[in-house]
Amino acid sequence: QVQLVDSGGGLVQPGGSLRLSCTASGFSLDNYAVGWFRQAPGKEREGVLCMESDVGSTYCGDSVKDRFTISRDKSKNTEYLQMNSLLPEDTAVYYCAADRNYLKFLRPNTGVGDTIYDFWGQGTQVTVST
Repeated sequence: QVQLVDSGGGLVQPGGSLRLSCTASGFSLDNYAVGWFRQAPGKEREGVLCMESDVGSTYCGDSVKDRFTISRDKSKNTEYLQMNSLLPEDTAVYYCAADRNYLKFLRPNTGVGDTIYDFWGQGTQVTVST
């Protein structure tokens, strides 16, 4: 089955860390850019948090660039989002998306549910709370 599977979410205290995984099955991520997004209840759709192109160029938005890091393990066909110094406002469902064109991730007004991407993961819940 061709799909992306998100995992790694959970409950963490403020200041803690989590590493999310986005594993592709049925296809190789080698020719794809991968981006991470999130959606919190009642909040406006947010643009890409971090993305990595098919050739390894990375980008993280201003809101997370000092705390989040994106990376890829080609041998595991998996993209990671390392999240450090987590804040309660980081609470959301996190999703990864994959597409052959990394520029799509940098478009304005993109976000969770945007149909322009080739694949979406199913989402993983991150809750930052005491």
